[in-house]
Amino acid sequence: MDMMSTIKGSMFESLYPEGWDLERLKYCVTSDPATICTPQDFWNQDFKPIPVKDLNDMAVRFGHEIAMQIRLAKEEGKELILILPVGPMEMYRWTVYFLKEWGITCEHVHGFNMDEWADSEGNTMPADNPVTFQYAMNQAFYGPLGTQGVPEKQRHFATKEELPNYAEQMGELRAKGAKQVMVYGIGRACHIAFWDPHFAKDYSSEADWLADTHRIGAMLHPLTVEQNAYLTFHGNYIPLSCYANTIGPGLMFQSDFAVGGCDGVLGRGMSWQGQSLWMTLRYGTTPWITSSYIPTIPGKLLFLEELASSCSEINPH
Repeated sequence: MDMMSTIKGSMFESLYPEGWDLERLKYCVTSDPATICTPQDFWNQDFKPIPVKDLNDMAVRFGHEIAMQIRLAKEEGKELILILPVGPMEMYRWTVYFLKEWGITCEHVHGFNMDEWADSEGNTMPADNPVTFQYAMNQAFYGPLGTQGVPEKQRHFATKEELPNYAEQMGELRAKGAKQVMVYGIGRACHIAFWDPHFAKDYSSEADWLADTHRIGAMLHPLTVEQNAYLTFHGNYIPLSCYANTIGPGLMFQSDFAVGGCDGVLGRGMSWQGQSLWMTLRYGTTPWITSSYIPTIPGKLLFLEELASSCSEINPH
């Protein structure tokens, strides 16, 4: 008895992303933990998943990776397009630390926040509202950098007015030789930014899906709402919107390099990100699983070792 034998006619049947193949998903999450870093056919040769022992190590190493990309671009004399998430957040303290320790200034950095809470029309809250991603980014990254920081005119946020201009702004920078780096986390429903699984049914082809640059007032998947409720608001739904503005695959997967993290361990043997991690690394590319395209571009995915084993222990292969 399992989900495959009981989902038909259940309430979860209408919630479950229709493009997810349960049999294939089972293959992913029952894999031998020792093989999680074994390259797959659809991986880029310069993509590397990296196991990390604990949350403290994760924050330091993640922050170092971001700071190093900023430093490398500066040493190469290039402008840097930096696509940034709010979640995870702990790494930004260490990014700031390393940049200050190295004396690296960020006048060459152009920060593009990947998403923001919105209503169905794409309207966002004032930037000084603590719930907003803009507020969080200013508090965690831009503000603490002080005089070494990213110039204000080069800080871009996913508002209704600004998000539609991202593609043109990034294109102009790329035409001048800028490097593009994406920082990311992987959602419960395998989203990157707020690009959720059900968006896939709105496109006639994978090529069309891969070309789309953004959505304004995108309706979020219930699994995404639930994830944010317990990770950010102590299980409280009230502060959450059911919609968001988000960048799309047409921007995300054009990156030259990506740095990501999976740290979804809750304690007492609980975790929420094990399935998402294994699907990202094993399922194969499909618009129904946004994170499945992460291994197709160069980069590093840091993950807590515990996530690799949690799924297979419950579902022996």
